[in-house]
Amino acid sequence: MRFQDLTAPAIRKLSRDGTLVIAPIAACEQHARHLPVFTDTLLVTAVAEGVEQALADQVLLLPTLWLGASDHHLPFGGTLTASLPTYELMLMELLRPLLNDGFCRMMLLNGHGGNIDPLHVALRRLSNEFPNAILTGAAYWELAETEIGALCRGPRKVMGHACEIETSMMMHLRPDLVLSDEIVDDPDTTPSSLTGLFWSRDFFQKTEHGAVGFPEQANAETGRKILVASIEKVVQTSRDVLRLPLISA
Repeated sequence: MRFQDLTAPAIRKLSRDGTLVIAPIAACEQHARHLPVFTDTLLVTAVAEGVEQALADQVLLLPTLWLGASDHHLPFGGTLTASLPTYELMLMELLRPLLNDGFCRMMLLNGHGGNIDPLHVALRRLSNEFPNAILTGAAYWELAETEIGALCRGPRKVMGHACEIETSMMMHLRPDLVLSDEIVDDPDTTPSSLTGLFWSRDFFQKTEHGAVGFPEQANAETGRKILVASIEKVVQTSRDVLRLPLISA
């Protein structure tokens, strides 16, 4: 069920405890020289729509929130962003009307790395306000990390930026928007000794041209398999969330 396709009376009739509200969140930001600035939004929307198709009677899919927390991409241009405090409030305001209307199972399905921290904070704050609701969230590549890593041909097996994963998915979904002649690897130069350490840096401090990873390894067939794996994993996770027992008031 797609929220934007339904009437208000139809939404009013939906099961409050048997419906999972999925809110895709993304970004509009620079994606190196070869991918469009709307990449994150296009990709997470494709995953979310696949999940809705698989669970059409149990999932209420919201329109994708395309504005993200992307301050760290501003030095490269081609980026629209909300500040972190504003974005946390946006996520809370996005879900609050449905929570007030009685829906009690929520999933923020994320498509942009910069949204991860505010996503966690927003859900923590909402949990104080709606202690009986099931408030969940993750990036699709976090849920399908093992499956995606097994499909990568290059040395990086986790999501980067304008990397093998995103470039492959775009080659499959929107090849018309991929500038193949501009694809150049841009490995992460963080020393291995610092793995696991949070290091706050803007993209211009850690990348040459706005990518992180090995997009030269990308191809459309890998992108198709990554999309399928991501949808299947989010569907599985969604079913698990729908099975969780609700806490009585």
